[in-house]
Amino acid sequence: MVENYAILPCNGLDKCAGVISRELAIRLCENAKNEIICPVYYRVAEAKYNKIAGGHSLLVIDGCQTRCASKLAAEKNLKISQKLTITEEAKNHNIELKSNLRLLENENALIEIILSDLNNAQDQGRRSSVETSSLINFEYETYQNSKFIFRVPKNPEVYFNENDCWACVVGNRARIGVTDFVQQNLSDILYFTPPEIDAEIDQFGEVGEIESSKSVFELISPVSGKVISINETLVQKPELINENPYELGWFAEIGLTDFESDKELLIGFDKYFEIMKTKVEEING
Repeated sequence: MVENYAILPCNGLDKCAGVISRELAIRLCENAKNEIICPVYYRVAEAKYNKIAGGHSLLVIDGCQTRCASKLAAEKNLKISQKLTITEEAKNHNIELKSNLRLLENENALIEIILSDLNNAQDQGRRSSVETSSLINFEYETYQNSKFIFRVPKNPEVYFNENDCWACVVGNRARIGVTDFVQQNLSDILYFTPPEIDAEIDQFGEVGEIESSKSVFELISPVSGKVISINETLVQKPELINENPYELGWFAEIGLTDFESDKELLIGFDKYFEIMKTKVEEING
């Protein structure tokens, strides 16, 4: 089992995903070193649960995109070490969740898969540590419209798709993320949902998402390959995407499988810069 975790689960017990979240927390706490933080009782026993959270790594288990557990952690200024969302895990593993509130075959299978994934992530150290350095030194061209200034990397190693996502390609791997245009339009970014390590990604497939108070943005991968690392820092500090979406706010690194083919559907700095300018002018007039 995953050791030494404080586990903050979803409290939505009127939905299947919330019931799974609760059961997963209970199963994790079969290891005596792990402890559950009750999301309901927290409000009347704050000192007790703050102590638990402060003495363990915090695992947040959201049931769905409402993210009630993550929002509670943010409200209490808790440092999240890892989090997952049950509905996303079900989607990733092609498991259909029903509307029932009892754990049946599919629900129990999903719990076993998540437990195994958590064990593997810990035992093999598969999630990346914080990295703030770039694969290359970015050089930027800027475009100003009214009070807004947009930066675009002009390095030849950086490619774009028309979905406002970029890939910095060095050798057989690429670091990917969203452009300055995206982060400025979303405004303050509140959540980052990373892809799974070892996930096979198709070009133009979804590879993580970010959420602000305005909307949710799905990163459409410019390249195909396998996820080899993620920017785990963004789970705790998604605002880094606002600060610098290229050098600090990258999403993941992809081991490339067919970049020569991918490149045919990508664009370079010159074309993307003009596309971005047109989009900005359409929005701001």
